[in-house]
Amino acid sequence: MSSNEVTPDGAAGQRIRLPLHWLGVLPFVAFTVLFLILPTMKIVLGAFQTPDGTFTLENLAGLFTTSIMSAYWISIKISLASAILGSMIGFAVAAAVVLGGLPQWIRGPLLTFSGVASNFAGVPLAFAFLATLGPVGLVTVFLKTQVGIDLRSLGFNILSFWGLTVTYLFFQIPLMILIITPAIDGLKREWREAASILGATNFQYWRLVAFPILLPSILGTIALLFANAFGAVATAIALTGSSLNIVPILLFAQIRGDVLGNPHLGYALAFGMILVTGVANALYIWLRARSERWLK
Repeated sequence: MSSNEVTPDGAAGQRIRLPLHWLGVLPFVAFTVLFLILPTMKIVLGAFQTPDGTFTLENLAGLFTTSIMSAYWISIKISLASAILGSMIGFAVAAAVVLGGLPQWIRGPLLTFSGVASNFAGVPLAFAFLATLGPVGLVTVFLKTQVGIDLRSLGFNILSFWGLTVTYLFFQIPLMILIITPAIDGLKREWREAASILGATNFQYWRLVAFPILLPSILGTIALLFANAFGAVATAIALTGSSLNIVPILLFAQIRGDVLGNPHLGYALAFGMILVTGVANALYIWLRARSERWLK
């Protein structure tokens, strides 16, 4: 049937054609629907259901028990600590590369490494830190035998709060570098020149001009780093097992399928994590939009 052929009901039939360039988006749409939207819908629905499928609020009420609230609080503290430390160190590194007068050839390898390290997590990362800072790790043994510093006697344990925080810094710092570097690049030379002409010192320029402009980007990136750490599951489980009571480990214990687990309580735990990370990501998007007004 041609595009101008009249159909039996008298309407002109039009051949619907999907532009070929949309075909490139189909894998992304399929991946998003199968591995993001549908699992999220299952989690949200499961949080409000009993095992037989009836509606209930008991799963959400179960989140307010002492052990679960403690797990959320520990997860929030670890996420905040790694986000703040990661943002401070990452900002210092990015500022040194962009504004510190370092050779330009350093920037390319640094950003390449940051792109790889920001996605390096799970069992390989946990093994790397155990082999480095574990009880018999390379650095631990070297400091004890050659320098006389016993990390264990100083209170550091890789399987503790600060141990997991330090491990998270491995991917938090590179992520901060990747995100904040374009923002630092956006600082215009004219702003520094104008401040110098008006008699401002370098400290006054950063305090009154550069830092207020970068502040939305910094705060937004901290929010993103918080969400990134709060949702990390594989690294925490592989590193600490069940020795640290955080939400991802508690969630894994509920949904792994043994007789002690409650999958629908696990759905409620995951639903709570979605809410926390959703708020953090929404804050990041809002602050990033504010920062882009100045940096365009």
